[in-house]
Amino acid sequence: MNEELITRVGHHLRSWVTGRPLTAEAPGTAATVVLEDAAGLDAVLGSDAVGPGTLVLVPEAPAVQQGRDDRSGATVVGYEGSLSGSEGDASVDDVLFLQIQDYGVSPYMSLLGTTLVRMSGDTDFDLFLADADAARTEGRFAAFAVSPAVQLADLSALGARVPGDGPGTRLYVGRDGGVSVSPQGLRLGTAGDSAAVLRAEWERLNAASEVPGTVPLGAVVPEEVRGPAVHQRPWLARYLTTLDVLRDLQTRGITEPRVSGFGHRLVPELAEAEGALYTERALDADDPEAPILCWTPERAYVRVPGLDRTFQLGRRAAEITELLLVLGADEAATRHADRAEVERVLAFFADKGVSLARVLEATA
Repeated sequence: MNEELITRVGHHLRSWVTGRPLTAEAPGTAATVVLEDAAGLDAVLGSDAVGPGTLVLVPEAPAVQQGRDDRSGATVVGYEGSLSGSEGDASVDDVLFLQIQDYGVSPYMSLLGTTLVRMSGDTDFDLFLADADAARTEGRFAAFAVSPAVQLADLSALGARVPGDGPGTRLYVGRDGGVSVSPQGLRLGTAGDSAAVLRAEWERLNAASEVPGTVPLGAVVPEEVRGPAVHQRPWLARYLTTLDVLRDLQTRGITEPRVSGFGHRLVPELAEAEGALYTERALDADDPEAPILCWTPERAYVRVPGLDRTFQLGRRAAEITELLLVLGADEAATRHADRAEVERVLAFFADKGVSLARVLEATA
């Protein structure tokens, strides 16, 4: 297998695991399909649920013809192992390896490489929530969750904002021919069903809950458990984004930074008043797209979600950035900094191509 295809498989696997879409190539068809049994391959390839932009991962078998499928245009790639369980491993062409484990055992397992962490039931989900709560209130992040080797699965079910998740992004076909978006997901149909049928069932199931993300974990975590827990924690999307940021910082050798809004504030006045005044109305309380400020005793960093850029700031610039994120420009200038300082920080970000106009609009 050539390097280009291996890279493509890696991107598709990450999309399939998380639910985050790839750049759309063939609207209406699934970008990534994983089969647990090769017996379902013909039915899948004969459906309009796959197309030229689709990558189909299927267990290696003598009868499986890998490469481009003439009927659908999809690319078929074999894998060894299993991608459906909560423990084990899988590999593609003895080049790409994926370790799989459930959330509950992850703190006690050695990370030997790229690791997919799944919720296999209520207990895992409860532990995930406990770790999220500890991060939010105490600034204590589970060490395995911020490892660059780890990827949490089914993010939309955990509270992340993943508008593109669904059968147009990913499909899983079980041994019984049942189709969902993940091995732990509610059934959407049967192998061979059309894209329209799968989409309609996805929308019907999601409409039954007030909280997005019903399907991906619905077979192992009841909605009456998941829905209220996510609803009570509107900041989970920002928490999951922060985990991504901390993983990225670790790849740069930056370990155990404090994160603004997660148990800590850089500006002492904000930390002292947090419980009484700023927690709920802070502009960075829940928004996963708001910049994330982290710092160590030596340096401060700002990460802008959606941009592959991290900015290093001096201490005072970092403090003003935090004031902007918590209070907005007007109050930051009025109560804690002069207007010139605020404008310099805003200009710095503007020069880097990052507009904080949304922060200003929120306080207008």
